[in-house]
This record gives sequence, C-alpha cells and structure tokens, in this order.
Amino acid sequence: PQNLIAQSQSGTGKTAAFVLAMLSRANANEKYPQCLCLAPTYELALQIGQVVRTIGKFCTDIKVNYAVRGNRVLKGMVLEEQIIIGTPGTTLDWCFKQRILDLTKISLFVLDEADIMIDTQGLSCQSIRIHRALPKSCQVLLFSATYKEPVRAFAERIIPDPIVIKLREEELTLSNIRQYFMVCQSSDEQYRALCNLYCSFIIGQVMIFCQTRRLADWLAGKMSRDGHQVAILTAELTVVQRASVIQRFREGKEKVLIATNVCARGI
Repeated sequence: PQNLIAQSQSGTGKTAAFVLAMLSRANANEKYPQCLCLAPTYELALQIGQVVRTIGKFCTDIKVNYAVRGNRVLKGMVLEEQIIIGTPGTTLDWCFKQRILDLTKISLFVLDEADIMIDTQGLSCQSIRIHRALPKSCQVLLFSATYKEPVRAFAERIIPDPIVIKLREEELTLSNIRQYFMVCQSSDEQYRALCNLYCSFIIGQVMIFCQTRRLADWLAGKMSRDGHQVAILTAELTVVQRASVIQRFREGKEKVLIATNVCARGI
C-alpha cells in the first residue's frame, strides 16, 4: 500500500477508486474499524457509504458505520464495523470525547474532497488532528477535484512520499457541461441577470450555489416573493431538515434549490 494524492473532476471515478481500496484493505475477520474515510458533508458521507454497499455487496462480512451528526453513540460502545465514513467534527468526537474509535488501529485513511475541507473553516484543523493520531504505517489517500497551492501545501504537510496523479489544467472542464459567466456591477443586477437566465431557458429545475448563508437567505427570500418555488440548503439545517429538502427537490416539489458551497460537492 502506498500513499496517494489524486486530482480529478466530478464523475471520473474517484469514489470508486478509494472504495475499492477500503474494501481490499479491510479484514472481515477482524471486528474493529480499520479504514476511515472523511468527507466534508453528511450527505456526501452517506453517498460514499452507498457506493461501498453497492461495490461491496459480495463482501457480506464487511460492515460500514457513519460518524455523522444524528448517528447517536454511547460512551464505551464497541464498534465492530471495519469501515467508518464520517465528517471531521463527529469523527473527532468519536475519537477523543466518546473514545469509541481507536485511531491507532486504522490502516487506511481517506480524505475525500480535500479542497473543500481546506476551504472550510474548522474542517482542515479537525482533519489534521485526526491524522496526527493515526499510526505512522497508515496508508493515506487524498482526493480532490482541484489541486491548487493550498491543497498542495496541505497534502505535503500530512502525506509522506505520495504518488501524485493530477490532470492538466485544460482537462479540468467536463465536455458535457457548458459554462458561462456574466459580469454584474451590483447585487440587484446579479438578481436581474439570474432571473433573465432562468426565464430564457426551458428549465425544469435549477440549483444555485451561493458563497455565504446570508446571500443564500437573501436570494431565497427575494425569489420566493417573486413567486418562485424555492428550497434552501445550508449547513445550519438539521440532518433531518437537509434530507427533507433534498427529497422534496428530487420529487420536483421545489423548482429552485439554493445551496451554500459547503453543500455543493457530491450531492
């Protein structure tokens, strides 16, 4: 097993790559956590777990547990699942507050969507704290859609002697997605441009990503007042509320889903 840094855009198989690695490293005869995967959001953690179940459907003795908000555990509980998938904050609690996850027995550590982790306040520090408690022999796999300087510096800080696989800059854009930008001078001009864009195409549903929660709240309020069916997805919602928002959007009950960047990846 070797340390790896892999950079590739969405839809190219990063999740399959590290899921296969976890399934191949996990020993079904040993009833304790051996592989740990960190993801920036609750939704992405569950999605990774679904891929583990699908690809590993014949590995019937390998089990998964989720270190995510809402999955309540008791202090002193014994974890028997070989693969743990979680968000950094809850995983940290399981390790140091609840003391139910022994990091010294982890043989494979995966950091998914590393660029989001680094950009999001707190997640980077939490990930580093978890990494520091791992044994020196632990294999580390870092996956990221982008590989700019902050990601490179972070990766070099925590991963010794990695193999690096990355795309050339011109290969980052997916050929089946067209990208445009509009230059606007003010928030009102941005809003008019957004509405013009939305009305110009025959669009069943649309997702709009905002930089901050305040901007997402402002946009949701303004679009609702203008008669649009709008849902909003931000990190401050409870796990149940977030699941409900996604399900309603999936069923077409809301036509516009406004999300902050922390919810953007993997949904």
